Amino acid sequence: MGILFGTDGVRGVANSELGPELAFKLGRAAAHVLSRRTGAKEIVVGRDTRASGEMLEAALVAGMLSTGVNALLLGILPTPAVAYLSRALGAAGGVVISASHNPAPDNGIKFFGGDGYKLPDAVEEEIEGLVLGGMTGIPSPVGAGIGRVLPVADAGDRYLAHVARVGPEELRGLRIAVDCAHGAAYELAPRILSMLGAVVIPVGTEPDGFNINNGCGSTKPHALQELVFATGADLGLAFDGDADRLIAVDEKGKIVNGDAIILACARYLKARDELPGDTVVVTVMSNLGLHRALAASGIKTVVSRVGDRYVLEEMLRTGARLGGEQSGHVIFLDHNTTGDGIITALKLLRVMRETGKSLGELAAELEYYPQLLENVRVRSKERVLKSPLLARVVQEQEARLGSEGRVLVRASGTEPLIRVMVEARDPEVTLGVVKELVAVIQAIEGGEAEAGAAEELGLATS
Repeated sequence: MGILFGTDGVRGVANSELGPELAFKLGRAAAHVLSRRTGAKEIVVGRDTRASGEMLEAALVAGMLSTGVNALLLGILPTPAVAYLSRALGAAGGVVISASHNPAPDNGIKFFGGDGYKLPDAVEEEIEGLVLGGMTGIPSPVGAGIGRVLPVADAGDRYLAHVARVGPEELRGLRIAVDCAHGAAYELAPRILSMLGAVVIPVGTEPDGFNINNGCGSTKPHALQELVFATGADLGLAFDGDADRLIAVDEKGKIVNGDAIILACARYLKARDELPGDTVVVTVMSNLGLHRALAASGIKTVVSRVGDRYVLEEMLRTGARLGGEQSGHVIFLDHNTTGDGIITALKLLRVMRETGKSLGELAAELEYYPQLLENVRVRSKERVLKSPLLARVVQEQEARLGSEGRVLVRASGTEPLIRVMVEARDPEVTLGVVKELVAVIQAIEGGEAEAGAAEELGLATS
């Protein structure tokens, strides 16, 4: 990744690391690059519910207009809706102002091409080069050449008309609890489910600009679990702040993550000969149980790095049409070019409707290996990951687990964290391995001499 662009656009604390000055430059550079690539003179702009989105949108749009490119304002809309409308409206590209599942003080700017796909690295590097290199060569038209702001009043309706074709014909008789994280789906997700006849029990639908993802949404589904219990709902659906991911809750209040959703949808599609190559793309974080359940159904898995952009790369390379992450980013490439929480919800509901199974019954078809993930905050992710001590301890723990488990240590793409994930049949073994790896990382981070750090900490590394 570059200096500005991470794995998912440009992110930072709004009005600090990501201020209006940078947003203006990004808007100006992106408008120039994208319009020159496609010949189109419009870029669609959407945002989530963060208060800082208004400030960043104003600056970003000003930068676009200064190059002679029009801004098609979509308002508050899910990230996948912006991806869809980028191509549906024939725009040069699209931009989303959102920090997804991050807390309210953060924000981000993420670009799509006119085809609805996230920008290739080379295009991001070109935009970044202009921003860091003085913005040379970008035109500044005057008079009638200046771009205009063009609101798209029916943006949400256009998107819902598209996703409505994905789900079941109707949902009458179902009671669905819906947690929208006070985010971008707060209006559209309950509306589409109600349109299909479900009784919707909403929560997280009162954004105030500062409560996005605060104790709710797909990364904190416990409130939704309680709501399902309290209301007797048939299931719960939790979106994140920009609604590109979905985590579900079954009728008994049990969390159903992306792995279980992918398995249910993959088996459904394969049974109908709608899974090209009988192949699904998953990530290194996907549970071993998912791999074995898919294999038992005659479905091949292709493994990518963590991040929906890497899932998508493998899908395009292999021709797979379904892929996703345990976190709830699921891509149905026949329907959208990025993870789409609302499409994922409608697909899952369609599987339930047409198989006659409850969500709990579908989720029970996946036998999980106990998996534990712990995040360790560090100053230098690169230093920790290049540590010979860490490499040795990881190798020894992998040998200890053998074929009955696995270890994954990786850097977060968006935060100063090292993520430690361990799977094993025995939960106590899983916990023990995680504790040992975390202790080693903390020792490295604390500057202890690597040669003896493990021994000094009393770690059982053999």
